This record gives sequence, C-alpha cells and structure tokens, in this order.
Amino acid sequence: MKENIPYVIKEFPSSRQSTFDVGYIGVRNHHMKALLELDVTFARERIKNYRNEKKEELSFTVWILKCISQAIAENKSVHAIRKGKNKLVIFDDIDISVIVEKEINGEKVPLPVVIRKVNEKKLSDIQLEIKSAKEQQVISEKDYVLGENQFKWAMSLFVALPQFIRLLIWKLILKNPFLLKKTAGTVVVTSLLMIGNVRGWVIPVTIHPICFALGSIVKKPGIFEDEITAREYLYMTVLINHDVIDGAPAARFISRLTSLIEDGYGL
Repeated sequence: MKENIPYVIKEFPSSRQSTFDVGYIGVRNHHMKALLELDVTFARERIKNYRNEKKEELSFTVWILKCISQAIAENKSVHAIRKGKNKLVIFDDIDISVIVEKEINGEKVPLPVVIRKVNEKKLSDIQLEIKSAKEQQVISEKDYVLGENQFKWAMSLFVALPQFIRLLIWKLILKNPFLLKKTAGTVVVTSLLMIGNVRGWVIPVTIHPICFALGSIVKKPGIFEDEITAREYLYMTVLINHDVIDGAPAARFISRLTSLIEDGYGL
C-alpha cells in the first residue's frame, strides 16, 4: 500500500543529458587541480573607476575572462588538445565557453555560450556579447546553446539518443580538436559569483583541456605592504589537462594568471 505522503513528480530536464555525458567523460581526464585565493582588492577598485570614467558597464566576470585569455595567449600550450597519440593542436584563438543561467518555465537552466577570440576583443565587446546572450529569448531548454552555433539544430536529436550512442559521438568529437573547438571552445569558465556566498572552492568536471571555476569574493584580513588590513579575495579553481602539459609550465601559467588578476590587468 502507498503511504499518504505529499510529493511532486516533475519532468526531468532533457538538457541534463549532456551534463551526464560531460560528467562521465570528464572524470576520466587527468586534470591537475589548483585551488587559488587571489587578492582582487585593487582590481575591484579599478573596475569601479573604469565604470565611472568610461561610463560603461563592466562586470567582474568579464574582466576575469580577459585576464584568463591573456594568460593563455602567453602560455598557449595550456589549452592544447590532443590529436591522436603523438600530436597536440595548439590554437592561437582563445575561445571561452561561459555558462549563463536562464529561467525557462520557472526553472533556472544553465546554458553555454562560446565567446570567440576573447584574446582579441575589448572588454566592452565581451561585456556586450555576454549581455546579449543573457537577454536572448529562450522558449525551451531544447535551445541548449546561446548565441550563434551552427550545431544548435542537432541538439534536440542528440539528447534523444541513448547514452552509449551519445558517448560514441562525444568520443569522435574529442578526437577532433578542430570540431571540439568549433563546438565548445577550448576553455570553460563557470562562475558562482552571482549565486549566493559560496565560501570555498568548487571542483568542476570538464571535457575541456583547461577549466576555471569562480567562487565567491570574501573580505577578510590580509597582509598588504607589511600591514594587516581588510582585503577582498576571490576563490578560484583551475583544472589543467596533465596529458598535454607538465606541472612546471602549468605552475608558471598559474603564476602569470595570478599576477594579471592581482595587478588589475587592462584596467
């Protein structure tokens, strides 16, 4: 006999199928993980000045994307993709996949948008592109991908397939660096900055060669110019594919990224 317990049955979002696939494949990747705590006090002040002086909108996340693209442009091997057993494809363009949360039928649904050639774009251009993606009308979660994407039409068919067939398709995509770049970019950034106060590091799973997860910005005591003072710190997790790069160059990349962020690059 069924107990008289209140409950609701809701339809499982079909867009989650891709999340299953990424999780299944991503945990098999050999990603090195770096948990960073970055002093962004100076950068936050400069962003405020930027908005006031230029009278332009600029989000902290957009600026972080620019810092990431610059660091990768100086250390391109970190977003290299394997081609076969003995070759790496190292792209000049930095294409970053960003997750944008949309409300569809009363539910919050994360959808990706790929920002192309971030290393060549101005802050205002990146800001406008992400803003346009956030404002894009999405009628159904079956839209899956925001912005322009020539593979969008195939997504409804793709998620309807059994998982073992989807994984075979993913395997073919991952074997072709050019197809992966065209489909999902070479870098992914996920941000929780606007979703509550997450005090700590997020450990994501990804199919990309390099991934960044942004946690909260917290204010706490820190040492600045030999004095203890209130500082603002960003929690950031970096995943780098150990199959394509060794620990030493990965450490140099992270060191350069840290300098760019803490010195307020481009502001």
